Amino acid sequence: MKKYILLILSFLIVIQINGQEIQNPREVDICVYGGTASGVIAAYSAKKMGKSVVLIEPGKYLGGMTTGGLGSTDIGNKYAVTGLSRLFYRRIGTHYNKFEQWTFPPSVAMQEITRFVNDANLDVLYLKRIVNAKVEERRIQSITLEDSKDPKGKPLMQIRAKQFIDCTYEGDLMAKANVSYFVGRESNEEFDETLNGVQMSYWHQFPDGVDPYVNEGDPGSGYCWGISNNLLKETGSGDKLIQAYNFRLCLTNNKENQRPFEKPDNYDPAKYELLARAVKKMDLHIDNYLLINWGTMPENKYDVNNRGPLSTDMIGMNYEYPEGDYTVREKIWKEHVDYTKGLLYFLTHDPKIPEKLKQQVQEFGWAKDEFVDNDNFPTQLYVREARRLNGEYVMTQSNCQGEETVGDGIGMAAYGMDSHNCQRIVVNGMVKNEGDVQYHGFSPYPISYKSITPKKTECVNLLVPVCVSSTHIAFGSIRMEPVFMVLGQSAAVAAAMAIDQQSAVQDVNVTKLRKILKDNPYLDGTLPELLIDENDIDKISKSGSWRKSYGAHYKNSYLYSENLKSADSFTFKPIIKEKGSYEVMMYCTSLGDDLLADEMGIDIVHANGNSTVFVKPKTTKGAWASLGTYSFEKGSGSSVVINGKKTNGPLFADAILLIPKK
Repeated sequence: MKKYILLILSFLIVIQINGQEIQNPREVDICVYGGTASGVIAAYSAKKMGKSVVLIEPGKYLGGMTTGGLGSTDIGNKYAVTGLSRLFYRRIGTHYNKFEQWTFPPSVAMQEITRFVNDANLDVLYLKRIVNAKVEERRIQSITLEDSKDPKGKPLMQIRAKQFIDCTYEGDLMAKANVSYFVGRESNEEFDETLNGVQMSYWHQFPDGVDPYVNEGDPGSGYCWGISNNLLKETGSGDKLIQAYNFRLCLTNNKENQRPFEKPDNYDPAKYELLARAVKKMDLHIDNYLLINWGTMPENKYDVNNRGPLSTDMIGMNYEYPEGDYTVREKIWKEHVDYTKGLLYFLTHDPKIPEKLKQQVQEFGWAKDEFVDNDNFPTQLYVREARRLNGEYVMTQSNCQGEETVGDGIGMAAYGMDSHNCQRIVVNGMVKNEGDVQYHGFSPYPISYKSITPKKTECVNLLVPVCVSSTHIAFGSIRMEPVFMVLGQSAAVAAAMAIDQQSAVQDVNVTKLRKILKDNPYLDGTLPELLIDENDIDKISKSGSWRKSYGAHYKNSYLYSENLKSADSFTFKPIIKEKGSYEVMMYCTSLGDDLLADEMGIDIVHANGNSTVFVKPKTTKGAWASLGTYSFEKGSGSSVVINGKKTNGPLFADAILLIPKK
């Protein structure tokens, strides 16, 4: 009987959709669903590949988290950021008269995202969301869209395309296309992992002894708000729980550009009772309660994230979001807005907060010149994880740690395996958070092309560069905005190739795809940069005593010399593929001042002779330093020499970059 009821309901839904007028049917080569930063880069790339494209955004704003508050994105290793993703951060740098800039206010990010849209003259449909996908013989024929604000009052829209790319954080298009996907945490046993499933951590944790009951010591009064009835399961066991969402806040301590935290609608101080109890057992410095990225963002603005036992993460309140309908999601989104505004009001006004902590939080307020049409509040909920594709290849912990390496990589990931807490429970009579994972320290690793393709038996014209085929813990490493942009570009190039080859996306020539991404990274014919790393044994030579070290590097490692006799040297020997002018950059490894010379002498051998420049590594650490622009002949006759004879102090050798100049 249940089966027949479902069939009848399905039939009624189809009748409702088919019965509602469909206007403006559109047909394009490539349809990109989701105006995240990945979606914008995908649509831009598709246009650069000579294809007609439409970009569909269910909301009002493009850029997703990149423009929605995540101004201090986690990268892990800048070597992993390539192609148009790298160009985005270079353009942010130009805005601040720098080579690159990796932290930025949301408004500046929006300017650069909009620039991609304008440069390619992209056709963008705002406030349109998917209600149906027509799939025949494993191929999406069309998708049907409704108006996000007035679904009943406005006609439906149909988009037909040869290829589809799902760039949403939720994976809504892939779900409507009925491809396989994951939700929640796998058990460790399922993919032979150790960091998946239930994990109890001391990070972002309650101190011991915080009472869970409304009336302390009285179990009959029930649990405080935010505590679930779940019992702590065995470490590594799987479940359907979702890591917490929050908003990445753009705050400022500039009083002239500051709006104070106001009492929000539906304010309920009971939601923060556990924080008040935890504060009694903790140090009162603001850094224990809010993750403020001090001094990293321009304009006296700060990207503020979750930190501590009860912070901006609304733990346990998002379980219905991945599979929820639009009404459910809007409710969850609104609850997160109210919770976040309420938290900041509580920290700055509630009598249970000690004056010392209260005054520190009161130094901050909303940046009045950010999110000006959204009450100065972030425009994107941080959907850290929702659905994940179950595709041709599943990325796992083994890929992250380098134990398994794919040969069809179309992008790199570099951040640690990371998960925010998934539930707040009672353990041994005390409040505890569960689900936090933070494992770092491994090298960049390739992401398989097969991990953005559905199973060929399910769909042959869909690519999924955001909800990548991966386990929960591997996704925690991959899910960074720069990586999503890289994968968006890769997906668009692959979609264009599939159209040209009239093939399934699973049959795209990945070797050719990788060559396009490498040789034409900006998809405009610009020559690729030449990167030489100290590990490139065929393009380097050295003399003296050098030792290899890891950490604070550009790629995987760097070499260090104490240069005791002022005679050591290291030579980068680039192979120039095309004669011309190149700006030469050297990466300055981020080391303590006591390990760095005041100046390092660098010799450049170029077409017009030899030049010597001096770099101040203490002032350029962790960034590229320009050595000037020079002419180079084709071939291998040029060099960049770190010269110990011209340096009074230690040396390092990490990487150089030659950027073609038009």
